Amino acid sequence: MIASAIALLILQVGPNPGANAFPGLPEELRDRPPRERAAAPVGITGTSGSKLAECVTLAADDAEAASDMAQAWRETAANQLELAQSAHCLGLALVRLDDFAEAQRAFDLAAGEVPPGAPAYQARLSAMSGNAAMAQGNPAIAEIAFTRAVNYATDAADAPLLGSVSVDRARALVAMGRNEDAVAALAGARGADPANARAWLLSATLSRRLERLGEAREQIAQAALLSPQDPAVGLEAGVIAALSGRDEEARRSFESVLLVAPQSTEATRARTYLEQLAS
Repeated sequence: MIASAIALLILQVGPNPGANAFPGLPEELRDRPPRERAAAPVGITGTSGSKLAECVTLAADDAEAASDMAQAWRETAANQLELAQSAHCLGLALVRLDDFAEAQRAFDLAAGEVPPGAPAYQARLSAMSGNAAMAQGNPAIAEIAFTRAVNYATDAADAPLLGSVSVDRARALVAMGRNEDAVAALAGARGADPANARAWLLSATLSRRLERLGEAREQIAQAALLSPQDPAVGLEAGVIAALSGRDEEARRSFESVLLVAPQSTEATRARTYLEQLAS
C-alpha cells in the first residue's frame, strides 16, 4: 500500500495529476472550432452588442479580419461602450493570433473604457487580461488583473462570476508559489458560489499538494457531488484516496474515469495509476 502511494507521488507532475488542474486559458480564449453565432456579454444588448457578437464570430474564422474590423470600429465608435467592445474584440483576435502581450493590453484598455454601471463586464475583461498574462508565463501581472476582476465582480454582486474569477486568481497565486493565499482565494470562491465544482476540485488538488489529505477528501467529495461525470474529479479522487492508504477506493475512482471518458488524458493517467496499484 505504501509502495503504491509512493509510486503515485513519483508519477505526479505539478499540482495535479491531471493536465488541467490549474488550466491556463478559459473557454473564450482557447483555440476552438468556429461557432455559427457568438452571444454578446451578459448585460450588453442592442446594436453594439450584435456588432460585438459579429466581431467575436469573425475572430474564430479570420483573426486578421477581426482585428481590422475592431480597429475600424474604434475609429467610428459612437460612445464609451462601443470603444470598450471594439477593444474587447481586438483582444480576442490577438489571442487567436497568439499575440498575448497585445491582447492583454487590449483587454486592459477595454476594461478601462467600460462606462459606469457595468462592473460585471469589467470583471470579465479583467479576467481575460489576467489569462492573457498567464499565457505569457507572467502570473504576477495576472494576479493583479484577477484581483481587479474580483473587485469588479464584488461590485456587481454577481456570486457565480465572483467564484469564477476567484478561482482564476488562485491559479495565479499557485503559479507564484503563494499557496496559502491561493487557499484563501479558493475558500472565497467556494463561499461565493458553493455550486462551483471547479473551485472544489482545485481546492482538493491544492489541499492534497499541501498534504492536507483530510481537507482534500472532503473537498473532492463535494466536487464529485456537483460534477460526478468529470474525469478530472474522478482522477483527483483516486489520487487522494491512494495517498490516504485507501487503495480499493482509489481503484474504483480510477476505473470510473475509464468509464466516463475512456479516450481522455485523465483516462491515460488513470490506467497508469491502476497499474501502479496492481504492482
